[in-house]
Amino acid sequence: MPYKNNILLDTLAGKKTNRYPVWVMRQAGRVLKEYREVRALAGSFINLVTTPELAAEVTIQPVDLLGVDAAIIFSDILVVPEAMGFPYKMEEEKGPVFSKTIAGASDIHLLENADVEDRLAYVLEAIKLTKKGLENRVPLIGFAGAPLTIFAYLTEGKGSKTFSATRKFLYVNPAEAHMALQKITDTTIAYLKAQVRAGADIVQLFDSWAGIFEPEQYKTFGEIYINQITKAITEVPVTVFAKGAWWSIERFAQTGCTTIGIDWNITMADARQKAGNTKVLQGNLDPCVLYGTIPDIQQASNKMLQGFAGNRHIANLGHGVYPDTDPQKLRCFIDTVKEFNLN
Repeated sequence: MPYKNNILLDTLAGKKTNRYPVWVMRQAGRVLKEYREVRALAGSFINLVTTPELAAEVTIQPVDLLGVDAAIIFSDILVVPEAMGFPYKMEEEKGPVFSKTIAGASDIHLLENADVEDRLAYVLEAIKLTKKGLENRVPLIGFAGAPLTIFAYLTEGKGSKTFSATRKFLYVNPAEAHMALQKITDTTIAYLKAQVRAGADIVQLFDSWAGIFEPEQYKTFGEIYINQITKAITEVPVTVFAKGAWWSIERFAQTGCTTIGIDWNITMADARQKAGNTKVLQGNLDPCVLYGTIPDIQQASNKMLQGFAGNRHIANLGHGVYPDTDPQKLRCFIDTVKEFNLN
């Protein structure tokens, strides 16, 4: 059944539309005061993620308040390692922290084979509640972290400027790294398929730390597992967003994904040349543009849109919206996209 607003799915299907669809990564988050109110009610970020009713509420907020063309389920990429036996805490100003890490080759066995229907039931229930609350207005995007980004968190124990422990592990213990990455990949495939069964219309893989790796290393330890996932998820369109890994665009264009997410470190014209004409491209406004004036945002957004080629584009930021962004500036970006007529 088509949605009341079907522009995103029409674009993914290669249909002609009169404008570009638009949504924003991290649109359900601290940029909205309504989100902060629900977050305060939950008591913590993790409580919010694991309480389906509240997660569904903040997922729907951007549809109501910002007018985006899709909802994306409010969750976290780190629910997968937690389900595999590596719990995390979200510390203010620091981000995620793991008390247990993969320090060496002997720790790979600590990664458990997770029953995602059981251990991640709260995400699946949030998807079902969100679908009900959306009342068929817009499609819902599910997501997961790409295996190499998840592995990076598990070896570092937190975010890092260099991810040197991870990169060292890949060089020193490649066989064990592949074992761990395959376990994460298998769980991720099961998790995304469960999201689709729960109601997700699209799924996106976030490889947030892809650009930290040397290109050949990323090809060996990152791309091959993304390829496995895109081949396995055949039920709905798949988006791959590998931040900073512009060198991988040509190879992602040969995978089973429908859409390739683009950050602001490459022009959309260059990305299109690398990707060819068969893939949808998504992106790629620098989130810092939204700190500018309204005229600046309108000008930068229109310049980005003018760089698109044909219908096979989704307007988005080149990464998640920053939490101190004025929501009116974000709304300006969304409205500017909607006013840009393709006819």
